[in-house]
Amino acid sequence: MFKFFENALKSYIVDENEPSLYDRIKFLEDKITLLQEENIEINNCLYEMMNSIEAVDRRIDIIMEPYDINKFTLDK
Repeated sequence: MFKFFENALKSYIVDENEPSLYDRIKFLEDKITLLQEENIEINNCLYEMMNSIEAVDRRIDIIMEPYDINKFTLDK
């Protein structure tokens, strides 16, 4: 009779070596936190790069201001 219950409950027995549901949830929460922090860092880096590119673009415009770019053409 106990064999019957043992066989019936075999699919519900959790291996002791497997992490518990709480451990899995905790792992995923930690991973989400890490990914959010990395996302913030990446956004900050992209913002800094964008500002640097815009600053260089403004400097190029200032340097090229005295020259009339329209008179430099590839047509002969």
